[in-house]
Parts: sequence; structure tokens; C-alpha cells
Amino acid sequence: MRTLKVALLGCGVVGSDVARYMARHAADLTARIGAPVEFAGIAVRQADLPRPGVPEHLITTDADELVKRADVDVVIEAIGGTDRARDLITTAFEHGASVVSANKALIAAEGAALHATAAAYGVDLYYEAAVAGAVPLLRPLRESLAGDRVARVLGIVNGTTNFILDRMDSLGADYAQALKEAATLGYAEADPTADVEGFDAAAKAAILAGIAFNTRVRLDEVYREGITAVTAADIENAKAVGCVIKLLAVCERSADGSSVTARVHPAMVPLSHPLAAVRGAFNAVFVEAEAAGQLMFYGPGAGGAPTASAVLGDLVAVCRNRLAGITGPGDAAYQQLTVSPMAEVTTRHHLILEVAGQPGALAEVATVFGRHGVSIETFSQRQRDDGCALAMSTYPTTDAALSAAVVALRDMDHVRRVTSVIRVEGT
Repeated sequence: MRTLKVALLGCGVVGSDVARYMARHAADLTARIGAPVEFAGIAVRQADLPRPGVPEHLITTDADELVKRADVDVVIEAIGGTDRARDLITTAFEHGASVVSANKALIAAEGAALHATAAAYGVDLYYEAAVAGAVPLLRPLRESLAGDRVARVLGIVNGTTNFILDRMDSLGADYAQALKEAATLGYAEADPTADVEGFDAAAKAAILAGIAFNTRVRLDEVYREGITAVTAADIENAKAVGCVIKLLAVCERSADGSSVTARVHPAMVPLSHPLAAVRGAFNAVFVEAEAAGQLMFYGPGAGGAPTASAVLGDLVAVCRNRLAGITGPGDAAYQQLTVSPMAEVTTRHHLILEVAGQPGALAEVATVFGRHGVSIETFSQRQRDDGCALAMSTYPTTDAALSAAVVALRDMDHVRRVTSVIRVEGT
């Protein structure tokens, strides 16, 4: 029984937990894989930092040399970023090692090229941890639902933004207060831009759409909005109509199957939908498939231990393949579906308008909507001293039509301002 050798790149929050759990569960991993597995080395930037539970003799600062070693079977990439990680992974492939990665930015941007290189050298590339931490999602989409036709993937895939929006909803905090609390608890980075502006979720949406629909979805084809513009008033308006605001990643296949969409944006989710109950920093993804129906995957989506769980799950699968002399599922993008722009996406919308209290004002608003093909499903009116606040929900309409209507409304004399436009999902 030969021992399989693993090279670990990075020993930060995720990498250090991978090292600790791999040592703690060594006997179980051996039984599940069918052979012992141990570290060949752990590459870091600074060798002199304290790393409790990580054997010092394994530490090296020469990542390039580590991934070239002939005895390395699997490389675990946990350094993040794109250029350096891509180069190290490619070198590992060239020297015959399979790779397990948690790097969503890299996979979203260069997954096709990496899969091609892995296939050329007859090795594996696995990245379950790249999308939702400990939540098993990519493997069920790729393997368990391989005989089905996925129509839609709708999910909360960023714990930081979900925590912030949850605090705004449950405690009445404004965005700045909720972000500060998230940072204090370690949910938000010192620079939270990737999370709060939706970049992190967009990378995950690109990966999800590609796997769910077996087509190539580039990161720049994913529509993206963050949560920085969501106000306490938006949260209250959502409550008033029985909804909660979530930052959602939405991937959909068109009815005729010829195109897909991938988008990330704040949305009002009805309280009756399972995603509305996802609180704190948790992730949840709702999958709709033709035969399986509706499935929901839920759990912690970030943090060292949850991510390490997904990494080690991939490690077991890759090591089994290694022993059997085979490779697992590779790039499944056998279709070339069109990725439709956001302007063509059809959703319901909820709007808040401040309208002057003049005769005929509401009729003029309705006329503008009708002229642009937007149908009003419900509306409510709250009287003010100088006019009224009008809350309106539309029937499903394209983003292009709704945007044109909003531009026209803002040009009207009777409309003082449009204070909020939020999409409605999960209906």
C-alpha cells in the first residue's frame, strides 16, 4: 500500500485548517481512500509565522519547487488570487499532479484553460470548495443530476452580504452599522469590496451556470450589482409586502433551451420561499430540475473549517482516482449556449415613487408604464402632506422595458423621485 503525497499551497485560514483536519482524521482518510495520505510539504510566504498544529518541518517558501516534485500526487491550492495560483497549478499538472482548489476567482476566470491542461496531462482538477464552502453543490450538479435537465439555480452564495442584510432586516441597522458588525465578527474583510459589490458571488454564479447548463459562462457575462445601495427604507418596504431582501445569484436556462442568463443582484424574496429563512452568514442554493423538481442545499459557506471539509472531500475523490489510474469528471461544457444580457431578463419589480399630490398624477404614472409595456400587478398609496408615496409591483417584464419606464418617470413633473427599484425573485 503506497503512501499518497500531498503538497499544500498556502497555510492561512483555509490551508491551516486543511492541515489540521488532515492530521486529525488521518486514519479515516486512509480507510476511505484505500491508502495512507501525507504531506510532502506546505508552501507559505513567511516561514517564521506561528502555525499551531502544523508541523514546522513541512514548511517551505519555495512553492515552485514543491509542485515540481516527482513524488507529489495531489496539490491543494489555497493561496487565492489568479496569476500566481494559475502558474503553480499549471506547473503541477505538467509534472503529473492532480489539483484540488478553493479558488473561485481563478476557476471562474480560467476554468476552461485549466481543465484543458489537466486533461492534456491526464490528471484531475476538483474545486467543490470554490462555491459554497462546506455545502455539497458542484458534485451533485455535475454527477447526481447528470441525467436530469437543470432549469434554474437560485441562491445565497456569499455569507458576508447575507449577514449584513439579515442584520438590517432583523435589527433595523443601516448598511454601515451592519458592515461594521460583520467586520468585528470576522465575516467581512478589511476591504469588503469583493463581497459587498457582488464580485465574489458573480464568480460563483459563473461556475454554477457553467456546470448546471453544461456551457461556457465567462465572468464578464455575469450581470453584477452589490448591496451598498440597499437602504433601511428598502428593507422596510420589503417587509411591508411580505418579503426580505437577499443578494442572490440567479442562473437560468431559457424555455427553449437555447440560451442562459447569469446574474447577481439584491432581490426581494417572499417569506414563503425557503431562501427567505436563510439567516446570518449561511449559504443556501435552490435548484430546479425537470425530473428531480426542487432541491435545496444549505450550510456554512465560508470559514476555514467548512472550506477545509470541502477540500478534503475532493482530496478523497482525487486520491481514489489516482489509485485506480483514472480521472474523474472534467470540463462538461459540451454546449455553446448564448448568454443573454440583463436587458433581456424577465422578472417582477417593486418600485417606490414619490408623487406630487396633483389631480391626474397617478393616471399619468400608469400611462407611462403602459407606454413601455409594463403591467402593474399591485400598488399601494401612502398620503403625505405634499403628495404621496406610491409602492408598485409589476408583472414579469424585461429589464430593458422597466428601465425605460423608470427613465420616463424621472422626467415627469409629477414624479419627485423614484426612491427604489428592486427585482422580485422566488415567486
